[in-house]
Amino acid sequence: MSFINSGNLRIKHFYNGAFVILLISFCYGFYSCNPFAPELSDEEGSASLILTEQRTPQEVMTNFAFAYNFKDSLVYSDLIDTTFLFISKNFATNPVTDITWGRDTDLRTTASLFRHFQTLNLVWGGTVFEDYLNDDSSEVELKQIFQLTLNGGNEFPTLNGEALFILKKNNFDIWKITRWEDRATF
Repeated sequence: MSFINSGNLRIKHFYNGAFVILLISFCYGFYSCNPFAPELSDEEGSASLILTEQRTPQEVMTNFAFAYNFKDSLVYSDLIDTTFLFISKNFATNPVTDITWGRDTDLRTTASLFRHFQTLNLVWGGTVFEDYLNDDSSEVELKQIFQLTLNGGNEFPTLNGEALFILKKNNFDIWKITRWEDRATF
């Protein structure tokens, strides 16, 4: 009788041990990743539904489109360098005047844009040119064609134009935008 009980006890301990190992594996798997975070991509030219590590200027543009299309101000803020400068034109004034602001104003303005519009759809139409500005290839000027549709284009006209960016690679080999000159047309 004691032999049978000890066998049952061993089986019970085995199942308890297996359950604990399974539970630990599940918890490790669950807590080591965020199921709600977008995937990181190592592939060049990945779909804009996937975030990149910003190891190239084009990966920054992929994350830029992601930030706009998903209205993600945290992703957007990670694209912008502390020395950032935004330049555009104010077509509402006569004569047309220049608009210039730094990183803090840009982050507030972009967050307001993301909150104000129900949908944003930014599509890059291609790179016009990509020129490195120094010998160590740590700074690049990049001209992109874009199309930005606000709220499905029902209330506001689609913005088409070009954007001139200067990007700089930091000490961690991450590219950030230091200057954005908006050349949108209405």
